Amino acid sequence: MTEKPTFEENLKSLDEIVTNLEKGDVPLEKALNEFKRGVVLSKDLQDTLQNAEKTLTKMMDEDGQEVPFEASDDTTEGTNK
Repeated sequence: MTEKPTFEENLKSLDEIVTNLEKGDVPLEKALNEFKRGVVLSKDLQDTLQNAEKTLTKMMDEDGQEVPFEASDDTTEGTNK
């Protein structure tokens, strides 16, 4: 079974695709295939980042249950009111 590429490997592949397409010397069919592959990689990278964000924005409540972390715009947070 082939291991799934890491986030960094996918990002590098996407960067290479963009660089090759920007050069403009890729045959049309190959360019279209690379573009499609780039779209898939971009979606996978975005999904990975969103999942990471969800994981990082959870915190535990007093009962040990995970709850979403909600950032407050209140600049007095953490001070005694």
